[in-house]
Amino acid sequence: MNPNDFSESKSGRLLPAPQGFISFVPNSLPPPIEFDMALALALSKADAALSELSGLGGQLPNPHLLISPYIRREAVLSSRIEGTKASLSDLLIDEIEDGNAKRSVNADIQEVRNYTHALEHGVALLSKLPLSLRLVREIHSKLMTGVRGDKATPGEFRRSQNWIGPTGSTPVTAAFVPPPVPEMNECLGEWEKFLHMRDAIPDLIQCAMMHVQFETIHPFLDGNGRVGRLLVTLFLLERKRLSQPLLYLSAFIDVHKSDYYELLQRVRTHGEWVPWIRYFLQGVTETATAAGEQAKELHRLREQYRAQLRGKPNALGLIDDLFINPYMTVGRATKILGKTHPTAKATIAVLEQSEILREITGRQWGRFYVCQPVLDALDKPFA
Repeated sequence: MNPNDFSESKSGRLLPAPQGFISFVPNSLPPPIEFDMALALALSKADAALSELSGLGGQLPNPHLLISPYIRREAVLSSRIEGTKASLSDLLIDEIEDGNAKRSVNADIQEVRNYTHALEHGVALLSKLPLSLRLVREIHSKLMTGVRGDKATPGEFRRSQNWIGPTGSTPVTAAFVPPPVPEMNECLGEWEKFLHMRDAIPDLIQCAMMHVQFETIHPFLDGNGRVGRLLVTLFLLERKRLSQPLLYLSAFIDVHKSDYYELLQRVRTHGEWVPWIRYFLQGVTETATAAGEQAKELHRLREQYRAQLRGKPNALGLIDDLFINPYMTVGRATKILGKTHPTAKATIAVLEQSEILREITGRQWGRFYVCQPVLDALDKPFA
């Protein structure tokens, strides 16, 4: 980490270590920022898009049908940013084998599944706990247990120095070195106080600042990026800015990854908060708009299928589950319907004839079917 890169002290201070490297200790939040018309406009657009999505989430007849696949899509995209290769289809297919969830031996899929569990656990905890260091440790434990990096003390803040840089780098050659452990603990205490601040800063700007500060403190040996992205959704849920967990920034960050890392670093090195906040607000605007369109398309498909299958109760009995997971097997259908194997097979045949399901294996045994329009709506690339 080159000390000459740090031209401002608005965001923090450099701290030399006896071992010969330099770390960065961020100042407490909030920082002083200049609130100009461009920032006000970006905030207005993001607020409007977020409010529309939240309102839509509150009107959905069965929000679980959207929440479950949205969480899985976010798990795939957030894990992809960290180098995991599993696709949404990989995860969904892995979840159904003869109607039963199974423990994958695929490391990438298990990491994505852990992310799903961590997010669901965090959402559930918000009914009992405020957004806090305790909650952060809980979701980190769910995220990191039993996967690569699980030796990096899941659920515990680090007790040694870490750094950010390419494989083989050291604290001396790293691109960024977070605060040492004593300063890290102080920063975390101040960060938690900032989380609990109310009615002093617009929620979305507070969320943008909260995210940068967490990534800068980097309190875990592994998994900081994924936890930091989870915290955005949890923050907006806690503040009642989202009625359901339907907004995730990973798709936007994945498309604009180089800008993301550069803007985070510019906050640290030059105290440039406003460009980062504008980026964050643009991400909220675009992802909220896309999520709203996606939700409307899925709702439209559900109503279309329900109308198409009126008078066919067994086929109707499978429709909602196709929106949770658009892949189907006879075994899964048997379990959902509570019927015999022949009845489930006949029901799938009805859905095939209605062009709602399509067989994708070409086998006579162990067949998998997919509702392609639902999968396409769920897995639509972020523009």
